[in-house]
Amino acid sequence: MFAYIKGSLEQKSSNFVIIDVTGIGYKIFMPSSYIENLGEIGDTIKVYTYYYVREDNISLYGFNSNEQLRLFELLISVSGVGAKSAITMLSEISPSSFAMAVISNDVSNLTKIPGIGKKTAERIILELKDKLKTEQAIEKYEDLKTQIIKDNKVDEAISALQVLGYTRKEIEKVFEVIDIKKLELEEIIKQSLKYLSR
Repeated sequence: MFAYIKGSLEQKSSNFVIIDVTGIGYKIFMPSSYIENLGEIGDTIKVYTYYYVREDNISLYGFNSNEQLRLFELLISVSGVGAKSAITMLSEISPSSFAMAVISNDVSNLTKIPGIGKKTAERIILELKDKLKTEQAIEKYEDLKTQIIKDNKVDEAISALQVLGYTRKEIEKVFEVIDIKKLELEEIIKQSLKYLSR
């Protein structure tokens, strides 16, 4: 319903902000680490939003970038993971680290997040991998541009970015401008996300 909200930052709390848009104050719940990066009271800010509707709860959740929003949407699609749990997770892990944990079955990395036990971590990995496979979102690239050298590093970067919801065409365009030969895996993902979130 709301793709984003842009207005004056009126209030900052530990888990929500209030943004004034032409006299209407929107209360938007956000991970604490995202709130820290918003700016000062009175600044004009832009927050990407998710309109969360349940029988007993209608709320707005906010994010600094589209990849953070996509990660939130992935998390709440997992059975047993609600919006509050997803927000807690997002406070503790970056989109690139999360994507790497899913594609590498790294349960231990996810269980470092407060409130996420081994079973929940395993379910997150299982359900997201299955969902992405069903949607054919994770697939091997056979026809990347000639300047891209195929190796495990590139394959893992591609899979990680697809876990976050980006398409093959979007990733191909970004890989044309990133020198992936010289970069480590996590740096490829981080630089790609900077381009993809523009």
